[in-house]
Amino acid sequence: MQQCVIHRTVTVAPGRFAPGHLGELTQQVPFELVDAVLAATGRTQSRIRCLPARVVVYLLLAACLFAEQGYVQVWQRLCAGLDGLKLSAPTAAALTQARRRLGAAPLRALFELLRGPAPTAATSGVRVGGLLVCAIDGTTLSVPDTPQNLAAYAKQPGNHGGTGYPLLRLLALVACGTRSLIEVVYGPTSSGETTMCQRLVGSLHAGMLVLCDRNLTTNTLTRQIAASHAHLLGRCKTDRNLPILGRLADGSWLSVMGGVTVRVIQAEITIATPAGRATGSYRLATTLTDPHTWPAATLLALYHQRWEIETAYMELKSSILGGRVLRARTPHGIDQEVYALLVCYQILRLAMTDATSTHPGVDPDRASFTIALQTARDQLIQAAGVIAATTVDLAGKIGRAVLANLLPDRRLRVSPRIVKRAISKYQARGPNINRTSYKATLSINILAPPGPLTTGPEP
Repeated sequence: MQQCVIHRTVTVAPGRFAPGHLGELTQQVPFELVDAVLAATGRTQSRIRCLPARVVVYLLLAACLFAEQGYVQVWQRLCAGLDGLKLSAPTAAALTQARRRLGAAPLRALFELLRGPAPTAATSGVRVGGLLVCAIDGTTLSVPDTPQNLAAYAKQPGNHGGTGYPLLRLLALVACGTRSLIEVVYGPTSSGETTMCQRLVGSLHAGMLVLCDRNLTTNTLTRQIAASHAHLLGRCKTDRNLPILGRLADGSWLSVMGGVTVRVIQAEITIATPAGRATGSYRLATTLTDPHTWPAATLLALYHQRWEIETAYMELKSSILGGRVLRARTPHGIDQEVYALLVCYQILRLAMTDATSTHPGVDPDRASFTIALQTARDQLIQAAGVIAATTVDLAGKIGRAVLANLLPDRRLRVSPRIVKRAISKYQARGPNINRTSYKATLSINILAPPGPLTTGPEP
């Protein structure tokens, strides 16, 4: 019988630092970067323990890649590719103590260094007219139902006892083209999205176009975006009173929000599918007031990019977490875990963008997050690519897997907006709902502003 023997060379940190890695993703968070944030936050160990602080940082990040595993099982995966090395086998209690010693500050500092729009050679959906297309929106994460967490994060009220777990509200500013995180804030759900949004405005600057939904397009946020020299493109409620201060040739009109001159575009959008036609009314407000540089139809089509932030949340909550509740049983542990999750998501996005940037013209949204995540998990188990080779390879094994499995170009498709898995059986809507996705065609009809010009103060 013929046999084949494969020999691999694995290069990792020496001694007790060896389990501290993320496979190929270590190149996105190298040892020097982790050591720097530990020193800056005063968390560098005074003596070399069985679990050095640097190793604990990588353990927390690896736990996000393996959200379905306990910390002991995650440790085993960090050590799986290190055969022949004498490694410690810490207990669950030892891992808990190590995480408590580390705290949240190093993970928070690491995210601060990594956050921002990922550099890319692509232009489609990343920059439009020289502006970086971004979006602001919020979501919620479930945290363990413990007395300590309940003191900081409440359950949502509702029928049949409300939500089963306490909820954390998270709000992000995302670069739509690459779905990378520019800034994130979070807190209890007692703080609304419009209130928490004020904590994101410090990351806005000239050269940005910020997309917002109906609930966030407020006078206050409009004023703050304008003050930052960024631009707004937000949807407004159709019954909102916006004065008509001037009519423009493309059917839009000038108005004012929060003391800022805006342009209002109202349109009927019709979607036609083999199952029928549906028409909806949309009203957008923008600080891009020149209709020649920014035609109304262009802005209406561009607003669809706001859904990229919803996809980013799906990747965080479904692809990484698998719909699971966070692990930590205390608010301090939640802080640590949330920042580890954000760092893990961001470095995956950076690896994906590095890969697509090697192929100019490939839109970053064709990169599969699932392929990147699964390949990163495999590379971690094998302890492969921990230290970069002398030859620069932007793609790496993760990137090559992504490029070999690019998603098709986006097609216009629609599906009913409906909850497929009801929280309560009493809210289930039955089996007769059509959940089929259809290819669709889109038509846009710009509506002229109703009524005469408005004079007088802003309503």
